[in-house]
Amino acid sequence: MGQKIKQDNIHVGANIRRLRIEKKIGQTELVSLLQLRNVEITREALVKIERGIQHIKASQLKAIKETLNASYEEIFKE
Repeated sequence: MGQKIKQDNIHVGANIRRLRIEKKIGQTELVSLLQLRNVEITREALVKIERGIQHIKASQLKAIKETLNASYEEIFKE
């Protein structure tokens, strides 16, 4: 079973959304790019992750970081 990361006072989902928008990548496009990396994720799951209502899997987080060409510092920014 994959490890999941629970969001607390560090809003990982909001940071992912901010980075995605800064790079002018839509949710559907990001999901497609992640699926090309064999990451199991749907657009609906991404929406929930960005809103902070769904836990993100460590494998998803790593792939999002790499796809957005971001650092963990940017993703975990308070």
